[in-house]
Amino acid sequence: MNFDFLPKLPSSKLDDRTFDDLVEECILRIPRYCPEWTDHNLSDPGITLIELFAWLTDQMLLRFNQVPRKNYVAFLELLGIRLQPPAPAHTELTFYLSAALPEAYTIPAGLETSTIRTETTEAITFSTDSPLIIGKPRIQHFLTAQTSEDIPQSLRERFTSLWTRQSDGYWTGSEQPIFEEEPQPGNCFYLAINSDDPLDGNVLDINFRGAAATPTGINPNQPPRKWEAWDGENWQSVLLQESDDKTRGFSFYEIAQQSENLSIGAAVRLHLPQNWPVTNFIAYRGRWLRCTFTIPETNQSGYNNPPRIVGLAVRSIGGTVRASHSKLIRDERVGISNGKPGQSFELLSKPILERRENEYILVTPAGGLPQRWTEVRDFADSRSQDLHYTIDSLTGKIQFGPLIREPSQLKQQTQVRSRIQQPLLDDTSVQVSSLENNQSEHQYGAIPPRGSEIKMVAYRIGGGRKGNVQTGAIQFLKSAYPYVARVINLRPAINGADAESLEQAVIKAPRILRTRDRAVTAEDFEVLAQQAGAGAIARVRCLPANSLSQAGIVGLLLVPQANTDGIAQGEGIAPEQFALSAALQEQVLSYLDERRLLGVQVHLEEPNYVGVSVQTEIALEPAYENPLAQQEILRNLRISLYKYLNPLTGGMDGKGWPFGRPVYTSDIVALLQQTPGVRYLGPVLLFPIRKQGENWRRQSSPEQLIDPGTEGLVCSWADNNLRSSHNIQIIRN
Repeated sequence: MNFDFLPKLPSSKLDDRTFDDLVEECILRIPRYCPEWTDHNLSDPGITLIELFAWLTDQMLLRFNQVPRKNYVAFLELLGIRLQPPAPAHTELTFYLSAALPEAYTIPAGLETSTIRTETTEAITFSTDSPLIIGKPRIQHFLTAQTSEDIPQSLRERFTSLWTRQSDGYWTGSEQPIFEEEPQPGNCFYLAINSDDPLDGNVLDINFRGAAATPTGINPNQPPRKWEAWDGENWQSVLLQESDDKTRGFSFYEIAQQSENLSIGAAVRLHLPQNWPVTNFIAYRGRWLRCTFTIPETNQSGYNNPPRIVGLAVRSIGGTVRASHSKLIRDERVGISNGKPGQSFELLSKPILERRENEYILVTPAGGLPQRWTEVRDFADSRSQDLHYTIDSLTGKIQFGPLIREPSQLKQQTQVRSRIQQPLLDDTSVQVSSLENNQSEHQYGAIPPRGSEIKMVAYRIGGGRKGNVQTGAIQFLKSAYPYVARVINLRPAINGADAESLEQAVIKAPRILRTRDRAVTAEDFEVLAQQAGAGAIARVRCLPANSLSQAGIVGLLLVPQANTDGIAQGEGIAPEQFALSAALQEQVLSYLDERRLLGVQVHLEEPNYVGVSVQTEIALEPAYENPLAQQEILRNLRISLYKYLNPLTGGMDGKGWPFGRPVYTSDIVALLQQTPGVRYLGPVLLFPIRKQGENWRRQSSPEQLIDPGTEGLVCSWADNNLRSSHNIQIIRN
């Protein structure tokens, strides 16, 4: 380990002789101690023995020179720096029920699911972080508007006296147009839904029974409409894929032409946001859904006639809940106390994830009542009666308070200082009684009584980069649960990170000393945000004050850890894998809230990611005419590009592409010329890939440089539909 980031102090090597120095010194001593030895060639057996003993001595010196490193690690331990445990990946699990239930249904927290187990990989377990309530919704209002606004100002009720609600909540009545009589982009309709239960994260099937008399004029395969839900602040898209809309954009006429039965209607499946509150718009109250007529795509027509419905119903068929890569272990018996200070125990499973409120130690004295003990970071502020303990998350070691012998003089001085600092201290009150013994003992933290049973009520294991699984990978319940038909993750798992290494802890130590656990400067916020992520945050950048809208706000750009295996596989890392999960944002904000200055607000943001697709031609050296060698070179070139144009491994130093730095053609030329076998390059073209709305689009024309902006980062990944991969062709001689 090299401490190159530290100031250049005098060399810490206690013996700086190398292998060559030792061999040369021995050979120089031969004429003095053995003058008859005249053959000093490498083939001589004596020289071989000299090299052997020089090698053994060199290994001894290598271990001897580790003493400064050992002292540095001991210094880190004195500072209380611990290696961070693995960070769990987070995702959202969607549970689908096997049948409609007469009342609300709850899926408890801690329900375990997993990926498939193969011959080479173990199943990865995910458990739900909170209970999921699948409620019983009912439609309260059906309203239309001429324009879609964030806050509706004018609404028209469509449930007239000719519409009636059945006992099962189904509305039926006369034909009602969904949009205006002459539909225009921006026309929309709202559904206000009520329920006696929370509907956060529910999956709704909204059944439309339509009138099939009049064609609407749209392409049913690409309907110009969008579904959204109001989360209390914004309208969020809730239609995940077009196949979830069985009405095909309310194309009842077109569906009827295909002889499909419309008597029971067709459903639209919507996945609601995790926060779906009750809101008042004008005089209407409920949880709000909106469907808007959007501008048709090129060569597509819009609605010539408004779709008409004669029936409307809604039901919950499942729900989505946050989950993390973890496995819950309950009621583990740790051991029996011997009544001595400083005793320690070890949990059976490790590493351990950050403890939650319901994860603690229970100590039951012999013949007494159970006592809940509290975990602390260290015993510095623990008194002898405090029920405290510490846990090393990596090793699973539980430690109870130690008994420390302190010099009596040190204790006297401490008492004097504490009394002098009292504001109302009398001059005559500063008196220190002499102690008979030169040593005094102090107990830090209570000791479990002898014979007490020590039990860990609950703790979770898991975490690591392997938890960043792809969409659809989690499909199995660890054990059957009533009425749950299936489970799936409709989004990839993100933010999983491996445990911190010793090298990483050494590098962060100087920054921790400068920060002193308080967020004041921009660097303080960056350091503490990384600490808050517990290994899940790879990079942080504090935005300059002039880029923020108002004073008193600190903006942080966070780049989470991601699984980098895709780079070696020639696929890169898609921007979706750098998304900030809600759980990670809450964790960082909670940590910074305790350390920021009063009145300062912290805003967490994702960088503006811009994709880069490289297109070029290369000529190879004549020695690489073999097709297999050519394919290997092309593969290595693509891997180099995915690694170079990456927020985690990119840039010249390999520590991540710098924030705000553009990509120049010369950067790519210099990179590709470093690959063995490349003779020369043809034109290098750079195609930017930017996000427009919810979709990524590749620009059709190349640019000389791609500038992500001051708050941006470049990345690259392979997507055949998007044509985002790097296109490298070989020039044939």
